[in-house]
This record gives sequence, structure tokens and C-alpha cells, in this order.
Amino acid sequence: MKNNTNILSASLAACLLASINSYACLTNEIESNNTESSANSGLCSNTLVSGELSRNDTDWFSFEVTQAGAIDISLDHSSGDDFDWFLYQQTGPAVASKETSQVPESGSYIATTTGTYYVKLTRYSGSGWYDLNVRFDQSNTPPPPPSGSCSYGERPSKPGALKAYLAGNSADACNALNSGNGAALLMGGGTDVDSAFSQRVTPHVGSGADVVVLRTSGTNAYNDYLLTLMGADSVETLIVDSVSKANDPYVEWAIRSAEFVWFAGGDQSDYLNQWQGTAVQTAVQHVFDKGGVVGGTSAGMALMADSIYDPDAVLGAVSSEVVTDYCHETLNFSSHFVSIPMLNNALTDTHFAERDRMGRAAVSLARHSNGHFNIAADEATSIFITADGNGVVDGSAAVYILKETAQTQRVALACGQAVEYQDILRVKLQSGDSYNVYSHAHTGAELMLSIDGNLSNFYQPTNPY
Repeated sequence: MKNNTNILSASLAACLLASINSYACLTNEIESNNTESSANSGLCSNTLVSGELSRNDTDWFSFEVTQAGAIDISLDHSSGDDFDWFLYQQTGPAVASKETSQVPESGSYIATTTGTYYVKLTRYSGSGWYDLNVRFDQSNTPPPPPSGSCSYGERPSKPGALKAYLAGNSADACNALNSGNGAALLMGGGTDVDSAFSQRVTPHVGSGADVVVLRTSGTNAYNDYLLTLMGADSVETLIVDSVSKANDPYVEWAIRSAEFVWFAGGDQSDYLNQWQGTAVQTAVQHVFDKGGVVGGTSAGMALMADSIYDPDAVLGAVSSEVVTDYCHETLNFSSHFVSIPMLNNALTDTHFAERDRMGRAAVSLARHSNGHFNIAADEATSIFITADGNGVVDGSAAVYILKETAQTQRVALACGQAVEYQDILRVKLQSGDSYNVYSHAHTGAELMLSIDGNLSNFYQPTNPY
């Protein structure tokens, strides 16, 4: 799913990324960062950055050294992989590197000059996850800009091929936000939940905010609805159906200057194909990092996951089928699109009880480490999660959390075999219920769920909802 388009090709994109993103501590790699010129900025001292290296992939990161001293680099990864790192100054060859087969790859360099440094990560063999930690002197790092400060400039000209529908004011309203206080809204599809927008998002971003709706097809039906419901300054729907449009300065400006970004329903695979590794991705990340809200419904909620269910070019996964084969061909996953700390290790599912996706959600959970959990929402239901991890449910049905406990047993999880997965914790949350994604404290109803794909009724209890 990676796209190697240079997301910094436009001068406006480069200017905005340099002036804004440098203040936020990076915690997850954002593609495409395959060249020095497109390096992920915002690398903070002693702050873990998670990423992924795939075939033909190279990841670049930049950071600012403000005082001479040691730069300590540690690159952790799976023992079956062999990844290497290289350290560069702004010009010249690598000043340090680690190219052994050790895990982690660790080393140091004594910096005698200040300025911008770069870390390049490459793969000698294997592919998969990594954790990068760089320690350096950061005592004089400039503070973040004041909440609400805006430096987006004038709205760029709209390209003729772009379908953009604007309701309200065209200028940036520039509502005051609290950097690092971003929130997420996850909605299960079907009828939208009015109270989630009016009682959750609006108090967070303030009335008179700018809203952007992103989709690859469809209409501007959200414009008047959200403009009235949220008392917004503007709502703009962007039909971003190509990589070139996803890298257009107009699209980037509209997203970055917004306080709320909403992914409409559609096809999350198409969203990833057109938007991943582009200015859309970095702009959405900026909205969250500056304290705004990012959310989505149906396919938009799928896009919010840390590990995204991605049925690209295959049929959608059905519970009764995936429980019969742990490695069923319809269960594919891609890495996150937006880095949201509250959703680290989170999977998502939508249209949940209506389409009997409990089995699909359980097998998806089994396909990941035991530190993962699944947030699944029925239609007309949502959960709004703030930076402290607290989530509150609104709507007419339920949100479900699936996670492993000490009692969970992975009895039979092998390719070509039926799934046997016992004692998964299922928490059912209804309107007004709360769930903290960090502590997992909640006010919902619990039961222990088991899956046996050898049986025609593969749920225990027979009604897991």
C-alpha cells in the first residue's frame, strides 16, 4: 500500500511541514519518507518512534541538535530481520552507522556541531516492524507555538480537476486548540450520530470551527448538515480520488487549516491507495497533533485503526468464512494512516451486529499480538476518545471492545485450520457508557467469548452480542 510520491514536491507543503511539524514529537513513521528531502521531522530525544520497513523501503528521519554532545541511536526489530541505520549531517557522507546483525542495532556518535541531523533506516534482510530511539541534547528546543496561532497563508488556487464543495466562509477561522490534545471520533456507519458532532466534537474544537470532509467519491451531503449542527465557520467536502490531487497545495491547505477532519464512508482500500504517503496523510496528522479532532464513519472508522482491515482487490471478510481458516484470504491488514496514541494497537470494525462481524473481529484480533484490542461499532453508534484515553459512547446501539486477558487461550491458530480461540473478553458499551483505552476501565457489560470454527454455530455463548 505504500506510495513513493514525494509529498514535499510543492513549495507550500515544504514550508508548512518545516514550520509546523517540527514542534510535535513524532511517535510513528509517516510514509512516504523514502528520501532525505521527505524525511519525517519532529524526532524528539528519547522518544520511541515505531515504523515498518518493507521490500524496497528506506525510512528517513530528521532532528535538531542544539548542543554538541553524544547522539545515541538504538534500532530494535524482530530477531528474524536485519535492519541497519546511518547517521548524516546536512551535507556529506554518513558520519556513523550500524550494519551488524545485532538486535537492537545500537551505537553512538559525538556531535561537535549543532544543526539538522538525519537518520536513515534500511533493510539488509527481512521486513516488518521496528522501534527507533535517538537520544541527543535537546535542551534548547524551541517551545511549541501558542495555541491558536495560525500561519497557513492565503488559500491556494483550486485546480480545475478537483471537486471541492465549500459551505460557509473561505478564510481560515483559526480556532484556538491545545497542542497534543487531539481527539478521535469513531462511528459505525449507517445513520450519523448527531450528538457525537454537537456534544463531543464541537465543545472540543469550539463553535465557528473549520471542518473538512474527505472522500474519494460521493456528494457534499455533509456540508449543510455539519455547518448547522456544529455551528461551524465552514464545511468543505473534498473528493480526493487520485494521488496527484492528494498532493495538491489546495487540498493540503484546506486540511491543515481545519480543526476537524471527517472521513466519510466509502472504501478504505481506495482511501489508502489514493492518500497514503501523500500530503493528505501528513496534513491530517497535523490536525490531530495541533489538538483537533479526526474521525470517520464506516470505511472512515476503518481508516482510524492502528492496523487497518484492508480488503484491497479481494472480497470482504465474512465471519462464517474466516473462522474456518486462520489465514483466510479475505483478511488483509495495512499499517496505520493516522498516528493516534489512544489507538495504538487498536483494530476497528463497523456495521457490527447488523452484519454479524463478531467472528471477523475475533479472528482479526487473533492475527495480531496479545497487546492489541478491537473497537467495533454498530450502525448509528459512536465512541469519542480524548487524549487521556477516555472514550464515551453515543447513539442507539452499541460499541464492543474485544481484548485478551490472562485467561485467553489461543488453542488453534494455524493457516489452513479452523480457529479455536477461547475466553476473549467482550465488553458491550451503550449510550453514556465509558471506556478508557489505556487502563481498560469501563462501565460496560462483560462476557467471555470463545470461537470454534469447527462448529456450524461457532460462537460460545451462541449469541455473543
